[in-house]
Amino acid sequence: MTSIRRWLLGWLIFGLAAASGVAGYGIFHTARQEASELFDYELRTVALSLPARLESAISAEQPSPDFHGIDDDRIVIEIWDRTGNLVYHSLKAPALERYSAGIRTIVRGEYHWRVFGLQQPDRFIQVAQPFSVREDLAMRLALHTLWPLWLMVPATIVLVLFVVARGLAPIRDLSHALSTRSIDSLQPLQLDGSVPVEIRPLVEALNDLLLRLNVASQQQRTFVADAAHELRSPLTALKLQLQAAARNGTLKGEGQTLERVEGRLNRIIHLVQQLLTLAREDAQPATSMKPVSLRRLGEQAVGDFSLIAEARRVDLGLECVQTTSPADPYTVLAEQHSLSVLLNNLIDNAIRHTPEGGKVDVILSRTENGIGLEVVDSGPGIPEKELERVLDRFYRGEGAHGQGSGLGLAIAARIAQRHQVKLTLRNNSSAGGLSVSVTGL
Repeated sequence: MTSIRRWLLGWLIFGLAAASGVAGYGIFHTARQEASELFDYELRTVALSLPARLESAISAEQPSPDFHGIDDDRIVIEIWDRTGNLVYHSLKAPALERYSAGIRTIVRGEYHWRVFGLQQPDRFIQVAQPFSVREDLAMRLALHTLWPLWLMVPATIVLVLFVVARGLAPIRDLSHALSTRSIDSLQPLQLDGSVPVEIRPLVEALNDLLLRLNVASQQQRTFVADAAHELRSPLTALKLQLQAAARNGTLKGEGQTLERVEGRLNRIIHLVQQLLTLAREDAQPATSMKPVSLRRLGEQAVGDFSLIAEARRVDLGLECVQTTSPADPYTVLAEQHSLSVLLNNLIDNAIRHTPEGGKVDVILSRTENGIGLEVVDSGPGIPEKELERVLDRFYRGEGAHGQGSGLGLAIAARIAQRHQVKLTLRNNSSAGGLSVSVTGL
């Protein structure tokens, strides 16, 4: 995968290293040349600065303060008189031949020498220096000139890392803003002054894509809602006609056949109703939450399903625990209609899967994270491997009973997600059955 950051850092650091290498080589080579010229100048200066009172090699070879720091092992000094006799030779230095005046490089054995000759009226002075000494001193001087470059390279690399990180920060912020967005948020990104000119076309293209996705999503939701709404009316009319025909005797057939037809028709009507509810929840925009009495919604839902529960011989009840007062309303911030749909779906699902003589309890409680809602039934429960999948749309487990559509829990999960609360399913280990809890209200 191509990375702009790695690409920039790689080429910038490589370019810096290459430029530093070339600059270092140039500085090193120039410093060595300058050092060589400096040492040639040193030879000439030594030759010119020798005292003129030297009369014999014997007297000259005696220690003299005038030669301190000059006649060491770095420089060989030789002096000939007017007649060509050697009158002075540096101590512990090899004797060299006499060469003509001027500066030159000679080879003696395995060693190279740099020799400078100076002709004076009454003597000839020759000063020589081995190349090994010159190279060593020149190397030291050249290396000393490179230390600012060695300090500049890591400092520049740190600066490059900082500049690249700051330069790519808007892209990182844009990626973070997109990754933390809700799946339902298709609002355009804000183009403020912090967005660089270079990535502004990218943000505008993303906004255009989000706009088109929003339009397509709205069209899809509208289609599902319209289709469910259009199907509900003729199906209800068909059921009424079927019931009327069965009563007046115009519809002939076995009783079981009519019951199966009516059962399937009821299932289709329930499916259409669930589709309509799901489409409305998907199309529901993010609205401001208002204080809602969860206790009142629970009482209303239990009252609405009491006849259905009684017909199925299921004990349905509402239980309030950890109340602050006998009339504790359990006030929560929510969208009233959606929360009512969530509670109705959980109760309806529990009643459908609870056998005769069973029990369904709606429990309201207070926790550290807020108010909790729990619907507990005494049905067969759900296999552990299917606990996560039952929240998917149209999914019904292998052992599911009743005429459900597989949308009840999916609608409840969608509403819980929109309210940013947690919906959890678990099997009751002691009494059996399923427990669906909603926490964080």
